[in-house]
Amino acid sequence: MKSILSIFIGIVLFTSCKRDNNQFEGPSLQDLNGPFGMVKPFTASKTAVDFSKGEIVTFAAEFTKQCNWTITIYGDLSKARKIITGKSRQIDAVNGIWNGTTTVLPAFRTEPCRAVLKIDGVTDSFTLNIGINGLRIPQGLMIADFEAGLSPKWNTFIQSGANMDFKVKSDAFSVKGNYLNMAGTVTWDWLIGLIDFPASAYGANTFTVSNIPEDVYFNCLIYGDPNVANPSRVLFQFKEDDNSNNVFDVAADDQFDKEIIVNWQGWKLVSFKYSDLIHLVNGQPAPNNGNNRHNPNRVVTISMLHLANPSMGAGSTKIDYLIFTEKTPLEL
Repeated sequence: MKSILSIFIGIVLFTSCKRDNNQFEGPSLQDLNGPFGMVKPFTASKTAVDFSKGEIVTFAAEFTKQCNWTITIYGDLSKARKIITGKSRQIDAVNGIWNGTTTVLPAFRTEPCRAVLKIDGVTDSFTLNIGINGLRIPQGLMIADFEAGLSPKWNTFIQSGANMDFKVKSDAFSVKGNYLNMAGTVTWDWLIGLIDFPASAYGANTFTVSNIPEDVYFNCLIYGDPNVANPSRVLFQFKEDDNSNNVFDVAADDQFDKEIIVNWQGWKLVSFKYSDLIHLVNGQPAPNNGNNRHNPNRVVTISMLHLANPSMGAGSTKIDYLIFTEKTPLEL
């Protein structure tokens, strides 16, 4: 009786695992129970790469069975990390490409790197050395990366508070070269300091971006200071010229705004779509005075304000890499 029952169960299991075209469904017994082995070793297409020239690194490996795997690339100097994951029997040009982007900030530098392959359930890891000779150049309209300091073509206002520090720096906090430090104590006003970026500073009456608001993204890197109890706010104001007189008129043109409350610690990439912006007055949504349509290609000035609650003491944050991108948010 037990033999008949065993045969019946075997037939049911065999039938349930087959498709009509005689193909087995689900993972093979080798994937489930077979021992792990390397059929082809972990390799990289380059030992040195220049991402600024559009070069990429392709990783490769092949296993005896399907595995969950992770490749982590570590920047020896920057401490940046790029993480690539997958579940497969092999790593190849489909699932194992690195184009110079970063998963964990800060960004990579020109530096030696280590690529480490780890497979779930396997004790051993596999390491390769790769040198970065040139950094990836993101596509977009750069507004400010502060590598040349504060441009005289920008308009800057800094309050006369206590311990004011509105300066471009390059030090241990750097995420991608120079950054702008914004800090100080202002007891009578939310505003600590601001910069106006006029389109004229970039050689045009308006910023040269798409006229399709759903396609336009604004991106920046913002640092949340863990040592300050007063959360900073960064307010971006995008001032349009709807009546085509090459200036922003409060009474006749639209302004779209984005207020970012910096309630995290460390560097963070912030990206937002232009079509999602609203007009704010004292932090609250308000009607606009222009055509009430998002026209990113009509922006004549971008204002960046650093704000902090005047009753809560010092405010402090850092900012870097202000850039427009199109179709997708910035990928560092």
